[in-house]
Amino acid sequence: MSSPTSPIKIFSGTASHYLARKIADSFGTELGKCSLLRFSDGEFQPAFDESVRGAEVFIVQSTFPPSENLFELLLMIDAAKRASADSVVAVIPYFGFARQDRKDRPRCSIGAKLMANLLCAAGVDRVMTMDLHADPIQGFFDVPVDHMHASAIFVPYLKSLNLDNMVIAAPDMGGTKRANAYARFLETDMVIGYKLRKKANVVSEMKLIGDVQDKDVVIVDDMVDTAGTICIASDLICGMGARSVRVICTHPVLSGPAYERIENSAITEMIVTDTIPLRAPHPKIKVLSVADVFAEVIRNVHNHESISGNFLV
Repeated sequence: MSSPTSPIKIFSGTASHYLARKIADSFGTELGKCSLLRFSDGEFQPAFDESVRGAEVFIVQSTFPPSENLFELLLMIDAAKRASADSVVAVIPYFGFARQDRKDRPRCSIGAKLMANLLCAAGVDRVMTMDLHADPIQGFFDVPVDHMHASAIFVPYLKSLNLDNMVIAAPDMGGTKRANAYARFLETDMVIGYKLRKKANVVSEMKLIGDVQDKDVVIVDDMVDTAGTICIASDLICGMGARSVRVICTHPVLSGPAYERIENSAITEMIVTDTIPLRAPHPKIKVLSVADVFAEVIRNVHNHESISGNFLV
């Protein structure tokens, strides 16, 4: 178990270097030196280019596709343990495969549980992540999980907009708990979208429960992939008389036709974080950084202090 006397070293995987650098700057330290050796057949081997013996090592890497990002993180954890690090913490701003948290059809995998098993087998001592797709995933781990919420940066931004007629919206039934937490904290009403899917990433029908007439609606979601749900919801909400529609989304996956859908939708503004880098900037998309949140949590964990002050919702 690490102690406050153990030196802290923050490293980054290839996919999250842009964010790890900001976390290290916010924490007040230099990003650790590491390298990646690639063989001609595509195999790769990460290595630390400085001593980590006796250190509390934090490895920042989101596990969005390709799956090499996950495997690189596993290899870096293994390398740190074999280099006699005092403890190894995986900082995973976006926890990929989290949508596979249960068997929702016969003979399918539970990818989130496998992810947890792989990380524990690699030797991780602790995991930090943000806005898991399903809260029970924390129980898949046999090590402590610090589950951050992007509300710490979204709520101050929403308050700065000074919307006098705000309503919080859940894009689907699964998002009602998250949306309700925002609505209670901000003391606003809430509406709920009810959607039917014919298959994954395809919404066949949506209905809205609640009143949005002359309201400034804020749709709350943990991730946006193809943007089908939020764009259908925003168009439906505007068609029912809303004054404006905004979306707050922690993880901007934005694959396939997402950008085109957002461009052609009724969305006024989409506010996301930098847990995943945008493929390209977009005038409707505003990015807020989670670097300060993770830096503060790293500091608190290192000093064995409470992290509950980082939760607003």
